[in-house]
Amino acid sequence: MRDGQAVLVTGGAGYIGSFVVRACLLSGRSVVALDDGSKGHFEAVRRAGADLADGALVHAVRGRVGDGELIRSLVREHDIEACVHLAGRSLVAESVADPLTYYDSNVGQGLNLLSALVASGVKRFVFSSSAAVYGHPATVPIAEDEPLLPINPYGETKMVMELALRRLHEAYGLTYAALRYFNAAGADEAAGLGEDHHPESHLVPLAVDAALGLRGALTVFGRDYPTPDGTCIRDYVDVRDIAQAHIAALDVLQAGGSVGPVNLGTGTGFSVLEVLDAVEVATGRAVPHVFGDRRPGDPAVLVASGERARHVLGWAPAHSLASSVAAAAGWRRAWPQGYPNGGA
Repeated sequence: MRDGQAVLVTGGAGYIGSFVVRACLLSGRSVVALDDGSKGHFEAVRRAGADLADGALVHAVRGRVGDGELIRSLVREHDIEACVHLAGRSLVAESVADPLTYYDSNVGQGLNLLSALVASGVKRFVFSSSAAVYGHPATVPIAEDEPLLPINPYGETKMVMELALRRLHEAYGLTYAALRYFNAAGADEAAGLGEDHHPESHLVPLAVDAALGLRGALTVFGRDYPTPDGTCIRDYVDVRDIAQAHIAALDVLQAGGSVGPVNLGTGTGFSVLEVLDAVEVATGRAVPHVFGDRRPGDPAVLVASGERARHVLGWAPAHSLASSVAAAAGWRRAWPQGYPNGGA
């Protein structure tokens, strides 16, 4: 391993995690990708560095982020200098039905991870947070100083972890970035990396699959929102851009800077029907869809302000919604069954 350049990426076999692994390797860092294999695909970890030079080092490890003994041994063995923490549960409806599991996974395991890292002298931490910490925002685009008022257990767990990071910074000198994701989309066709969840819950891959005939008609939840076409508006960010934001955060922390909470968004929102239009253009096929009732707790509009990301990280998205959707469609055409073996 190259001295002082090893990063522990938890959830490294997941959708965003595999892209972060690749971005770390491209930036010259060595990576330990830790994943419990419950949702991710270790094939994605392999692909993340398969086409890179011999100097790109990635070690895939199966294990739990809350296993303090494992974390401490990985820090010692690989000279870990920073951690990017993406592991955890992320389905809103599931969090409402089973909040104990979400608090255990996202908070309990997360605090165990932080305890082991602090005890091992690792002082740089990039956290995968979420726009769910805002709940129903009072202003749009949403700035980072908007009150944190999550409306579901998933958002609450992200907020609790952010509060803990602030306290750990004050008490132990841990420097951190809390990157509040909006809606990730896209793929990397050349590297063979894409979105493959079981079950899938995200709009872009669901719409692509419907257009390609890989699933039945898509359900659009609600058509009576106070938006131009009556459907929800969201901020979609290319997964490749999200990965680059993590590298920017690591660079700032490594240089001795401070980051704190930062939104990762484009500042532009697209309605559900506008996303379906983009998928139709990318695939050349109509997206079969039906309209259903609103889902409880879905805000009409969630769009991020990107000012702080530009100022603190020097980061701005490079990809459009059209290019993200085109990449997602291209990957799905190449891999209609997803990653080989259908799982981790």
